[in-house]
Amino acid sequence: MNLTNKRKREIILTILKYLVLFGLVLGIFIILLFFYYTYDLPKPEKFTESPFIQSTKIYDRTGKVLLYDIYGEEKREIVPFNKISDNIKHSILTSEDNRFYQHGGIDFSSILRSILVDLKFQSASQGGSTITQQLIRSVYLTNQKTLGRKIREIVLAIELEKKYSKDQIFEWYLNQIPFGQNAYGIESATQTYFNKPASDISLAEAATLTALIPGPSYYSPYGSHKNLLLQKKDYILDRMENLGYINQQQLVDAKKEELHFSDKIKPIKAPHFVMYVQQYLENKYGDNFLKEKGLKVYTTLDWDLQNYAEQVVKEADKLNTSFDANNTALVVINPKNGEILSLIGSKDYFSKSYPKGCEQSGNGGCLFDPQFDVATMGLRQPGSSFKPFVYATAFKKGYTPNTVLWDVKTEFNTNCDPNANQEKDSLGQGCYSPQNYDGLYRGKVSLRSALDQSLNVPSVQLLYLAGIKDSLQTANDMGITTLNEPDRYGLSLVLGGGEVTLLEITSAYGVFANEGSKTPPVSILKIEDNEGNIIEENKKQATKVLDTQTARQINDVLSDNNARAPIFGNNNALYFNNYQVAAKTGTTQYYNDAWTIGYSPFASVGVWVGNNDNSSTNKKTGIGLAAPIWRKVMEKLLTTNPKENFTKPDLIQNTNPILLGQIPPEDPPHSILYYINKNDPKNTTIPNPNTDPYYLFWETAIKNYLNSAPTNLDTKIILTP
Repeated sequence: MNLTNKRKREIILTILKYLVLFGLVLGIFIILLFFYYTYDLPKPEKFTESPFIQSTKIYDRTGKVLLYDIYGEEKREIVPFNKISDNIKHSILTSEDNRFYQHGGIDFSSILRSILVDLKFQSASQGGSTITQQLIRSVYLTNQKTLGRKIREIVLAIELEKKYSKDQIFEWYLNQIPFGQNAYGIESATQTYFNKPASDISLAEAATLTALIPGPSYYSPYGSHKNLLLQKKDYILDRMENLGYINQQQLVDAKKEELHFSDKIKPIKAPHFVMYVQQYLENKYGDNFLKEKGLKVYTTLDWDLQNYAEQVVKEADKLNTSFDANNTALVVINPKNGEILSLIGSKDYFSKSYPKGCEQSGNGGCLFDPQFDVATMGLRQPGSSFKPFVYATAFKKGYTPNTVLWDVKTEFNTNCDPNANQEKDSLGQGCYSPQNYDGLYRGKVSLRSALDQSLNVPSVQLLYLAGIKDSLQTANDMGITTLNEPDRYGLSLVLGGGEVTLLEITSAYGVFANEGSKTPPVSILKIEDNEGNIIEENKKQATKVLDTQTARQINDVLSDNNARAPIFGNNNALYFNNYQVAAKTGTTQYYNDAWTIGYSPFASVGVWVGNNDNSSTNKKTGIGLAAPIWRKVMEKLLTTNPKENFTKPDLIQNTNPILLGQIPPEDPPHSILYYINKNDPKNTTIPNPNTDPYYLFWETAIKNYLNSAPTNLDTKIILTP
């Protein structure tokens, strides 16, 4: 028994000896680790120097015109701690580190809380970094999530807190952090956004600047997320009241305060294009990479063309606003390679929104919202400018430009009276008998005439024949990604019943110009690092999305001025003598949007005119509002590029004669549904027309038209769709 106890004591002593040895080794390791990460702790004055010495520069396609310099001119003015408003100090402490004056550089309770939140939501969105850690990281470390970086950050933060006072560390932090718009440090931020020193900032202004810190570009008051910035400002104010920095009355007053942001921001050329490029760069490389690595970004922008287009838009504005059309967007794309040559998201990025006091949210309460980019972000109904995608779908199925349909008053709701004299059916749904712009009907028309003259009734008939699903697929194949609610669209889709962006529809028209090959929009040619090495280069290749014959047919139709003339006149804004240009206008039902989109083999140009709040213009159309702008830009492109014509489509042979417009003359007038099966139009076998739900309706429409003594169809119509 005594021997056993002795053996136990020996074992315990041995274990204790190894534990002491392990503790000694661990202690030595920690000391060495501490020394390794703290031997080069920076001097205090280092924290007042800018670490962002190399900016990212965005150029035009030549590399000679600087469009924007991201953090290239660091606006920094060091201010002492006692010259900074307590409103700023308290709001930043509330948002970034409310226990700053209690911890020793590392807030373990905050770290634990963030871990628990991340585990709860299964994400890594929560941060536990203190102000001291953020300062260390922003000056000497990176955001790379490695163990070595985190250890160094923690050790340096603890050591920094041992050597310097809390107020000194907080002062360095306030003079160091970026607030966007090239503003580094709080004094630069207050001057940039509010034209006042940091000592005079109000409570609401302080909370707004604090709200910028996590994402200065995303939350910028000059961008499209201003509403989120203001929501975050109110959240910070609520937190300040909860933490006791302000009382209830101060909270109420601060939330009511009207903020007045400075009108002047950093000079920038082609602002909406640059913001489009910058968003791509931030998504791919991260905000910090852009600040530090000195990238050179060579874009696709043709500055001479951009400068000219901006002037054209400016000159047209006076006339357009007289017709209650308060904004304009424009896009020019090279269809052969997808390069964006010009992009204007609003008529003047640097103007003020109106009417006064309206809510800037893109399509909210403002007639004109200068910072919202309609070209890339605005979802607008395209009106008749969507028709070519339906016609292309029909041509793929065997219909031809010579196929004949009837432009007659037609009911398209089969629950309504086929005579088209009801407003609603028995279920309370609206009947649907669309009219042409001029209110006239023309009887038999070819698809060529129907598309060129923008006739609505035959176009709705053609959508039924081609199919909504297949027409949406054609549009998607060609690059339109926004029409993703197929159950919402009916036959009005062909008249612009869905929403698109100007950039995508202009690019999609470019697929016609490039004979069916698509290259998605390209904004960057190449990116070089600070040593001149190419880190990214555009190598997008075109893909075939539409057969060549169909594209050539559309090109041939849309460039046929003779077919267009009965509505638009011979010398219309879409016609260029001695040049082949294809074009289509569009106007939405209540004159909310006016479009002109057209192309040559080397350029696709799209123009939108309307109001940000989606209100109606004064009954002006695409040809009246958008076409004059489009024409001037297209004219410049035609005269500065080698002349190039479209290739004629192949002659169509060996098909159903009805698709060629060869209707037997001895037959009584019939709709096309009498002669073909819409699901197999090339089949020459005459179907049983009574199986089609629209057969009776279309036949009734023809009969009513022929019995009604139509007006003289040779009269030219001055008003245009």
